[in-house]
Amino acid sequence: MQNVLRSAAIATALAVLSEISPVASADDDRDRGRDHHHDRDRARNHNAIELGARPFYLVDGMEEGRLKDRLLQCKNGPFRATDFSIGHRGAPLQFPEHTKESYQAAARMGAGIVECDVTFTRDGELVCRHAQNDLHTTTNILLTPLASTCIKPFTPATLDPGGKVITPASAECRVSELTLNEFKSLRGKMDAFDPAARTVEEYVGGTASWRTDLYTGRGTLMTLRESLQLNERFGVKHTPELKAGDTVSVANVFGGQDKYAQKLADEMQAAGVRPRDTWPQSFNVNDVLYWINHTPYGRQAVFLVDYDAAKDNILLFDTNGKQIEKREDQLKFFAQLRKTKVQIIAPPIPALLAVNGSRVVPSQLAKDLEAMGFDLITWSFERADLRQGASKAGFYYDFDPTGAALKTDSDMYKALDVLAREVRVLGIFSDWPATVTYYANCMGLK
Repeated sequence: MQNVLRSAAIATALAVLSEISPVASADDDRDRGRDHHHDRDRARNHNAIELGARPFYLVDGMEEGRLKDRLLQCKNGPFRATDFSIGHRGAPLQFPEHTKESYQAAARMGAGIVECDVTFTRDGELVCRHAQNDLHTTTNILLTPLASTCIKPFTPATLDPGGKVITPASAECRVSELTLNEFKSLRGKMDAFDPAARTVEEYVGGTASWRTDLYTGRGTLMTLRESLQLNERFGVKHTPELKAGDTVSVANVFGGQDKYAQKLADEMQAAGVRPRDTWPQSFNVNDVLYWINHTPYGRQAVFLVDYDAAKDNILLFDTNGKQIEKREDQLKFFAQLRKTKVQIIAPPIPALLAVNGSRVVPSQLAKDLEAMGFDLITWSFERADLRQGASKAGFYYDFDPTGAALKTDSDMYKALDVLAREVRVLGIFSDWPATVTYYANCMGLK
């Protein structure tokens, strides 16, 4: 963590932003006449939505009251796809993330938008993975000859005589070490590893008990282009996130960060994606500003902001990569971003919620950002085990550290209701979109 910025550094960063003048966006509807868009819209209207048992299980377990009554009233449907429900990496609560099967599951559960996290291969192809360096936990690479490309080979855990882990097992395998053909030869698995593993076979296990390996028989990896085409066939919109890569790899493969950001826009344009149907995302504010100023895809670009639960503070970095820690400086930075046409901010759920007594309420940050005119998206629902309440659920429920408001998994709908009605988010990323799709349909959210 870097020290708090001095006021001079803040002023410099704001000056840089103030000099950036957005270019005019291309006509949102320039592709309206293309047949494949009509096909996509028809698919969206006619695809059967299959929510499965989980939303009904959660609603049945809610305490009696207004919200439960409202959610029970729509139990017989009909249910439709909704942009409020965003497939976070597809549907990775049960399907291997960023695979064809995961994306299909999200679309079938009514996610109106599905995410591809975008990283790159050695030969410059954009592919769907959560990080440049996660192949060892999200694919079977360690069980294949391509394990030889891993920058850190598998190292077994060191255990004491009682079996306690002294040094956890480790490995690191990067997408950027592989060609596209090599990448596509791998199979996706649930994102997990066993820190106590003594063998590779043990290491690639470790799936949490509240998830499952039931759907790992197939795990088809995808390029960004393939994911865009799949979304179009299902009538689903797009939210690709440009993931950070190490500076050297980005420079070697693309020639710099701006060209990496441009490559994402080029892929969307080549796939015929309309600007109004995509929400490109990045934690790097410079990517967002680049899309606004140099591509037709900036109007709905999303600036992702992380959160430090220990400090109850967002993790915000300026255009020079310097951290902004003081709230007054953060608000000044956001105000300047608003002037440069950044419209959508996406902090995680714990940054947007708080607890007052036993009630979930909007956080001060949520109120501040709304007052400044930003639209909000948040992440990620169904990404934590809430069966024992918020006090044991970790990061995504750190806004309720004692479990005063959320005591069971069914109580997640209390948090969702506040995000929708009081924080007024545009949409919510979810690891199991059916849960959000059900709520959105009940509340008439499009």
